Amino acid sequence: MKIQRAALLAGMIAVLGIAYSAGAPAQDRITLKIGWVTPDSPRDPYATGAHTFKNAVERQSRGRISVELFPNRQLGDEKPMLEGLRFGTIDAAVITNAVVAQIEPAFQVNDLPFLFSNEAQAHRVLDGKVGQTLAKKLESKGIVALGFMEGGFRQMINNVRPVNRPDDVKGVKYRVMQNPVYIGMFSSLGGSAVPMAWGETFTAVQQGTIDGLEIPIAVIDSSKYNEVTKYLSLTNHTYSMIALLISKKTFDKLPADLKVVVREAGKTALGAQRTAAGANAKELVGALEKKGMTVNTVSDIAPFRAAVKPVYEKFKGSIGADLMNDVLAAVK
Repeated sequence: MKIQRAALLAGMIAVLGIAYSAGAPAQDRITLKIGWVTPDSPRDPYATGAHTFKNAVERQSRGRISVELFPNRQLGDEKPMLEGLRFGTIDAAVITNAVVAQIEPAFQVNDLPFLFSNEAQAHRVLDGKVGQTLAKKLESKGIVALGFMEGGFRQMINNVRPVNRPDDVKGVKYRVMQNPVYIGMFSSLGGSAVPMAWGETFTAVQQGTIDGLEIPIAVIDSSKYNEVTKYLSLTNHTYSMIALLISKKTFDKLPADLKVVVREAGKTALGAQRTAAGANAKELVGALEKKGMTVNTVSDIAPFRAAVKPVYEKFKGSIGADLMNDVLAAVK
């Protein structure tokens, strides 16, 4: 009877796709805690990234690693989480590129306005020489990049007017991330850039302290910004890379074979997350319109690109001339 029960259990595990290892009793499993700042929503790109990583690493480690999820700022805002990764007090996180750039300025290159024409182009750049250079620089700061996931193109939302041309940005108070490239971009377009932590932003829009913000489509939906903003303008002004990161201190403690597993799981999660994030973003535009947002698509990007040219020159030094040239060559 015991043998039959064991066989039945093994069969159920195989059918359900659950990772199982007889050599990994609970007390010997390694637990990784991963955090992010947005809700644990099935269409949120950060949540999707964390879940795909959890699934991949648990399966590919055959149960030797378990991953615990901490959404919605449970481990703090992005800047404190980033510092926690450096010090080893946080194991892993999914963090916005612009925040990563606060400790490694070379990442500012991904935030240059109107740089990428589409998602596929961004993927090629981030998976190639440029991405390798960025990962190496970040590792010197105590953080290992497991993959550069997709937050989606960032769009402008506000309660003043739709954005069709640069003049429509003038005089509007936009929350921006605490990153000089975003401040420079909105200033060059004539807007009023208000740097603000993510945790303060919803209330600030709701109370009218700011007029709006710039944000990926999926995060508008998952964080319910359709409830406090009226206009959604599809500007595609910045491709939002969100980084899947693990503390180097945590990573270095792993056995050699599990280091390989974690890196491979990162690649697996990257592909799955990008596919899911892309599909979700396409569906959500119509959903947000049905929820009451007024949606428009910017048809002529050329005037915007002309207006933000000074931003490229201003940040060439902090990004690095070689890296800047590599990116510009890659997007031609």
